[in-house]
Amino acid sequence: MAVQFMQKIFVLTLLALAAERACAVEAEDGGCHEGDAAIATDRPDVTNSSLVVPQGSVQVENGINWTVRQSGTVIDASNTRLRFGVASCTEVLLDLPNYFHPLRGSAGAAGFSDLSPAIKRQFGHSPDGIEWSATVGLILPTGATRIAGEGYGAYAQIPWSKDLGAGWGLSGMFTAFLMPGAGANNPTLEPTLALERQVGSRADLFVEYVADHPRRGVAGQMFDSGGAFRITATQQIDFRAGFGLNREAPDHLFGLGYSFRFDHLL
Repeated sequence: MAVQFMQKIFVLTLLALAAERACAVEAEDGGCHEGDAAIATDRPDVTNSSLVVPQGSVQVENGINWTVRQSGTVIDASNTRLRFGVASCTEVLLDLPNYFHPLRGSAGAAGFSDLSPAIKRQFGHSPDGIEWSATVGLILPTGATRIAGEGYGAYAQIPWSKDLGAGWGLSGMFTAFLMPGAGANNPTLEPTLALERQVGSRADLFVEYVADHPRRGVAGQMFDSGGAFRITATQQIDFRAGFGLNREAPDHLFGLGYSFRFDHLL
């Protein structure tokens, strides 16, 4: 099973990189996120940033979520993602195990999720001004089986963004997951679409649509919203609030987060 996961993720990666090469020009050394630029995070929305962290920088993103479903309520933390700028336009990511704790009902057992390393490459602007990047990652069987599933998993994703002018922006992401325990022949596809609005020089707000489409089963659909405020150029606090659009999605959720970046460390 692990071999099948690896084979499929390599194919997904090659397809993602080929698509990026076909529609985007290679980013020059000065074309990616620089060390003096304001922090850009993969949270609080589901749609990740199309930018990588600056070369030599380490970014730590953290959060806590409160999720309500028909089966019960769950709180999870610390949603920690470590991002390392290992080269120009390239970063290594590490999603640390996240702890889930049910507060009421039969929402599930308490325990940790899996450890997930990944690599992300940012590309230059396409001719129509869209910023692209590609990420490929593994899901290692380190967490509780009832929380994370059994065995290995993997994913490939393409986040993108476009500046619409006057403080408005459009972004989205397409992800293909091979979830642990779901079987290699039942991938989950997750498209997202977000509309963003800059508020002053330090804050922004967003609304977002998220859908999870398993090959077999009913898709979960969710409306998400929130915002972020940059305390300094390298520190951010954020929040999110969303609700499900059908029974397969959470009834509603709320989250808070804090992220920071250290430059010139690597």
